[in-house]
Amino acid sequence: MAVQRATPDDMRDVFSCAISDMYRAEVPQYGALVHLGADVNVEPLRADPEMRGKLTKSGEIDRLSLERHGAVRLRTSQELFDIRRVLAVMGMHPVDYYDLSVAGVPVQSTAFRPIQQEALRRNPFWVFTSLLRLELIEDPALHAEVATVLAARQIFKPRVLELAGLFEPDGALTQAQAEEFVREALETFRWHSDATVELITYEKLHGAHRLLAHIVSFKGPHINHLTPRTLDIDAVQLGMPRRWISSKAVIEGPQRRKCPFLLRQTSFNALEEHIVFRLDGCEVAAGTHTARFGEVEQRSIAATAQGRWLYDELLAPVPREVQIGAVDWNPSTYESELSARFRSFPDDWAELHSREPAFFHYSVTPAGRASGCRGQPWTVDELIANAFLRFDPIVYEDFLPVSAAGIFQSNLGTDDQKNYAAQCSRAQFEAALEDRICAGGHGLTGAKLMHAPLQAD
Repeated sequence: MAVQRATPDDMRDVFSCAISDMYRAEVPQYGALVHLGADVNVEPLRADPEMRGKLTKSGEIDRLSLERHGAVRLRTSQELFDIRRVLAVMGMHPVDYYDLSVAGVPVQSTAFRPIQQEALRRNPFWVFTSLLRLELIEDPALHAEVATVLAARQIFKPRVLELAGLFEPDGALTQAQAEEFVREALETFRWHSDATVELITYEKLHGAHRLLAHIVSFKGPHINHLTPRTLDIDAVQLGMPRRWISSKAVIEGPQRRKCPFLLRQTSFNALEEHIVFRLDGCEVAAGTHTARFGEVEQRSIAATAQGRWLYDELLAPVPREVQIGAVDWNPSTYESELSARFRSFPDDWAELHSREPAFFHYSVTPAGRASGCRGQPWTVDELIANAFLRFDPIVYEDFLPVSAAGIFQSNLGTDDQKNYAAQCSRAQFEAALEDRICAGGHGLTGAKLMHAPLQAD
């Protein structure tokens, strides 16, 4: 009798549901945010049958309740190597490299996610993973103390790594092994309120950078946020206070548009949580720590290189010119500045298609199938003009630093902004992974002048 095997997609399904249940239990406000997002999604689907039809056709409607990502922060190269092996068991691989020191955050990062289209359609869950850049700690004494603390932590149980080793030769585990793997791996991401450093060390770390205290002071890389998906982030932002959820001041990204682009994000403010610290080696001291929060995002069309450059050029200066949290700041001023800057950005699907700042999926229409013009040379524009071909947005799947930086800062506190020199170290990051980082995006082109035969779906 054949032994039942579990695939990476199977395990990612189970793991993403388990980690969501765990985080809801640990952070009840996250559960409230998930319920709010689900409630908000009902109205757009009811009010816009065309949108519902497009989401159904593309398979996006089946992913709405699954579309969430998590984030963890690591301390050492060994932890990065181990997490790469563990997440690979669930079909999640490193995609893109991000040096967040330019946003005032002393980490470098990648996103572990599925990379095949079918796997993304099945379950797109991914884990944004940041590694502390120890060289950015300027105080030599604190640097040495942190290095000593870092050497003592092992984030995965030996059995988890043993099961990863069993998976690696042929890419599968038995059903029993898969269940054990998910159960044991989940413990790595669980919250522990006991600090692993003394209170005085925590205070030094916190003074250097609040994120540094978060990464160094605890037993494991607990999930610091999860992110459900919404179809109307403006409604979620308005709905959070009505459900006693403390939201950040503004949504990251441009204001509501007819044709949403890339993604928009918001979150509830990080929770203040009670922590037990060691004191003088044996006594304990009570304290608090603020880091964990819940994020929500509205994902839209993926950008070409040209579109991404224009988007960043328009968006990036706004937070510098309108300082969020400043004494005289006003959310309406921030929104007005965004609106003014993005007037030059295309907000019409036909214009977005013709100017090529975004990626589209093409499919043959019923008229195209009935046209009898198979095999004839047509340009994409000609096919669309004759209603033989339709184009639909391809959803952006990856991380957006210019947007996430605002989430980081709103939950770390505006007083924690630092000026670090950009020191890209992708090669060292990949050396720690012992793996190459995949390119993000979809590997498609926006070229429309190439002649191609008309093909059915």
